[in-house]
Amino acid sequence: MHGEDHGLAESRGKSTTHNSVLLSDLVEKSEHDAEWHGHRGFFRFKFPSGRWAVLNFTPQSGTPARPSELPRHCLHHSIIQCGNFQVIPIRWHANGMKTSVELKLPAGADPSLYNPDLAPIPQEKRSWQIYNYASLWVAMSVCIPTYMLASGLIAGGMNWYQAIATILLGNLIVLIPMILNAHAGTKYGIPFPVFVRASFGVRGANVPAILRALVACGWFGIQSWIGGQAIYSMLRIVWPGAASLPGSSWICFFLFWGINMFVIWRGIETIKFLEGIGAPFMLIVGLLLLFWVTGKAGGMGPVLHTPSKLHSTGEFLRFFIPSLTGMVGFWATVALNIPDFTRYATSQRAQIVGQALGLPTAMTLYSFIGVAVTSASVVLFGEALWDPVALLGRFNQPLIALVALVALLIATLNTNVAANVVSPSNDFSNLRPSLISFRTGGLITGLVGILMMPWKLMTSYSSYIFGWLVGCSALLGPIAGIMICDYYIVRRRQLALSDLYRRGGAYEYARGFNPRALVALAAGVGIALSGLASPAVHWLYDYAWFVGFFVSAGVYFLLMRNAVSAVELDAIRESA
Repeated sequence: MHGEDHGLAESRGKSTTHNSVLLSDLVEKSEHDAEWHGHRGFFRFKFPSGRWAVLNFTPQSGTPARPSELPRHCLHHSIIQCGNFQVIPIRWHANGMKTSVELKLPAGADPSLYNPDLAPIPQEKRSWQIYNYASLWVAMSVCIPTYMLASGLIAGGMNWYQAIATILLGNLIVLIPMILNAHAGTKYGIPFPVFVRASFGVRGANVPAILRALVACGWFGIQSWIGGQAIYSMLRIVWPGAASLPGSSWICFFLFWGINMFVIWRGIETIKFLEGIGAPFMLIVGLLLLFWVTGKAGGMGPVLHTPSKLHSTGEFLRFFIPSLTGMVGFWATVALNIPDFTRYATSQRAQIVGQALGLPTAMTLYSFIGVAVTSASVVLFGEALWDPVALLGRFNQPLIALVALVALLIATLNTNVAANVVSPSNDFSNLRPSLISFRTGGLITGLVGILMMPWKLMTSYSSYIFGWLVGCSALLGPIAGIMICDYYIVRRRQLALSDLYRRGGAYEYARGFNPRALVALAAGVGIALSGLASPAVHWLYDYAWFVGFFVSAGVYFLLMRNAVSAVELDAIRESA
C-alpha cells in the first residue's frame, strides 16, 4: 500500500514527504470535534496540519459507537500523510467488524476541498423521486415566515386575491432560477459549495457562501424572536404577573435563543425526533386559527369580501412591485443552494417536476391561511393582526391558546435549527477548519443573528417585507445571476468535475479567487442598493433581486466570454 501511494504522488509530481501520527493521538485530540458515523461507515477528523481526513470502513455487527471504542490494538497504527494523500495502512477484524481502512483522495484533489460530504453522489446512490421533492417543498413552505409573508400583504392593503396572486407569481418567478441552478446538482452530483467554485474560484466560493450564511443568520434571529414572543404570550396566559415585569419580553427572547444554542452545542441529533412533525404542527396551528377566526367573523363570506385599501393603479403598483421582489427574495437563498438537494435526484425530470408541483402549490395554499386569517382579524378587531403570536394572544380559551403556542414553539425550534443553523455553521467552519468547528460556527450564527436586531426587522410588515426580504434579495440575486450565466452561457453546462476539488486547476484563477466574478457581484449589489441613496432611483431597490441578477449576469458575461481556457476544455474532455 505504501509503494502504491508513493507512485501516485510521484506520478503527479507531488512531494513524497511523510508525516506520521498515531490514530490514537487523533482520536484523543479530536474526540469532541470529530464526526463519527459508525452506521454509515466513516469517521471524519482533523489531521495535525488542520486539514480534515476521513477513516472509511465497512460497517458490520458490533460497529463501535464512538472512535474511542475502537479496539486498542487498532489505535496503535500510524496514519501517514503523503502529499495530498492521507493513508491509514491498517486492516483488522474485531467484534464482528471486518474493516479495511484507508483514505485515498481523487487524483490531484486537495484535502481542504474534498471530503465525503462534498464528494459527487454517484448515480447508483441517488434515490429522490418527484414525490420527495414535492414533499420537501411542502415541509419547507409550512412555517411561520410563510404565514407572515401572506398576512403582511393584507396588512399593507391588498385584498385576498391580490395577495394570493402576488405570492403565486413571485414563486413562479423564483422557480426559474431554482430549476436552472438545480441542473448542475443532478448532472454532476455536487452540492452548492462545490458548484459555485466554477464561477468564483476554489477559494473565492467562500464569498457567496458567507453572504448566504449572513442571510441565514438573519433568519435565525427572526425565528428566535418569533419563538421568544411565543414564550412571552404563553407566560401572559399562565402567569400574567410575571409577564408584566419590565424586560420580561427580552428575557423570553434570550431564553429561546439559549435553547437554540443548547441544541447546537449538543448536536443536531438532539432534535432528530422533531424533524418529521414540524410542518404538521404548523399546519394544525394554521387550520386552528383559520377555523376559529373565520367562525368568529361569521364565515368565509365576510372575510373574502374585505375590500382592498389600494384604490388606484398607481397606488397598487407602488405596493405590488417591492412586494413581488420580497416574494422572490423569500426563497432566494434556497435558489442558490438547491443543488444540495437535487444531487440526490434520480433524473432531471424528477427534480424539475417535483419542484414545479411542490413550491408554488404549497406556498400558495398555506399562504391562503395567512391571508384568510388576517382578513378575518380586520372584521373582528378592526385591525390587521399579521403576527400569529399576537393573534393567538387574543384567544379567550387559555388552554387552546397554550396548546397552539407550544406547537408553534416546537415547530419554530425545529425549523430554526434545521434550516438556519446547519448551512451557516458549515460555511463559517469552511473559512478556517482548523479553528472553527461546527459547534463554533453555530455559536457564531447565533451571535450574528442577535447583531442583526431581528426585533427591528419584525417591527411591522413593512420592515419585514420591504426591509428584510427585499434587502436580502439585493445580495442573493447577483450571486444567482453569476452562477446561471457561468453555467449556461459561459460554460454551456460543461464542468471539469475533478478540477472543482483541486488547487492549480481550471478554477484556480488568481490564487483561488475569480476577480471577474467578484467585480460582477459588487456591481450587481452596488447598483441594487444604490436605490436607497436617492428617491429618484428608489425603483432600483424596489426591483433589487431583478436588478442585481441581470446587472451581475451581464457584467460577468462581458468579463468572462473569452475566459474559458484550453486547460479547462482539456479537463472537461478527460472527465467526459
